[in-house]
Amino acid sequence: MKHYDPQGPRLGDTAAESVVNRSAQEAAQEAALESHLQALQDRQRELVRSAGAPQDIADVKLQLARTLVNLKRGEEAWPLGREALDTFIRTEDFESAADACDVLFQCDQPDSLSALGQGIWLTVTYPMDPELSVALLTHVVDETPDDADGAAVAATTALFLADVRASGQQREKLMFLVSQTLGGVARRHGKVDSQEAFDHWMERLELKEPDKFLVRLRNVVDVLVQDDWWFDREALRARLPVN
Repeated sequence: MKHYDPQGPRLGDTAAESVVNRSAQEAAQEAALESHLQALQDRQRELVRSAGAPQDIADVKLQLARTLVNLKRGEEAWPLGREALDTFIRTEDFESAADACDVLFQCDQPDSLSALGQGIWLTVTYPMDPELSVALLTHVVDETPDDADGAAVAATTALFLADVRASGQQREKLMFLVSQTLGGVARRHGKVDSQEAFDHWMERLELKEPDKFLVRLRNVVDVLVQDDWWFDREALRARLPVN
């Protein structure tokens, strides 16, 4: 009969070690975020005390809101994001305004879907970083039920904006990622399993002509916002270069 030494060498518990390592990493990340938050709060106080430019204060508020969201403190982040958004609209910094809407959506508060809709309106209306546009529209894909058309409209719009606004390696990357997203939407929405079926699905949902799918996107935005607009769209439209 073979005897075993209970005090002998043991195999490492890799599962337990991975949990410990992950917990340590998360604690380190949280500590870094808390430190960053403190530095931003100091910067905000300094700007307010020295009567800094509203744009600079709004930039810091948006950074604060994003950091609080990363710390899962969305309720605290919300008022900072809203104040930043209002300033960006007044100064006509529409890319930063859309970015603020993205952060407000991630706050997971009662009006977060309204923020998403307004961010999408801004990112379609004004030229800006297509990565931000894709991020906002991808939130709609993630939030929309499989049997609803909204995800298809959002993914198609994201592909369109990546195509016309991006260039070089950024365009290649975004076109690949959004094409994958659109393909996934087609599979779950239309049970698409071939190129022929995909083309038929695109035609049936009127996703091949921007004049049609952008009108349908407007309906998606209206559902998200529910008439709770935080800025005057007509006034902004009237100042567009095309007008």
